[in-house]
Amino acid sequence: MKDERQRDGLVDILLVEDNPADVNMLRESFRESKIGNELHVVNDGERALDFLHQRGAFTTAPRPDLVLLDIGLPKMSGLDVLAEIKADPDLRRIPVIILTTSESEEDVFKSYDLHANSFITKPVHLTQLFELLKTIEDFWFGIVKLPSR
Repeated sequence: MKDERQRDGLVDILLVEDNPADVNMLRESFRESKIGNELHVVNDGERALDFLHQRGAFTTAPRPDLVLLDIGLPKMSGLDVLAEIKADPDLRRIPVIILTTSESEEDVFKSYDLHANSFITKPVHLTQLFELLKTIEDFWFGIVKLPSR
């Protein structure tokens, strides 16, 4: 059974992004969202895994319903984080969307080889980003049935 937050329509999203400007744009986009969401932000790969495993400063962190993951991160690449998430039986069901500035075919192939749920290149304009996040929101929280936490 879904926990109280999901029953109330509130979703937890983990954003793993090291660019403060992108974080601000994404925060603004989610603030305008029609779904109730809690956007949690970490700025490197190691902190992402600490959040997901509820270690260190994140012992009370919620399990996210969705992870938005950049590839180019400090300390540990997004692809390494993705590999660890998908190798862990307790985390592998969490959908992971690669959200990056990369348009590299090699990055696309690597991401899907590591079982990313989707690969999206970030748009550069705010209006395009709003449209993209609305599409993500409609698909992942309107159409798709996610596993309960």
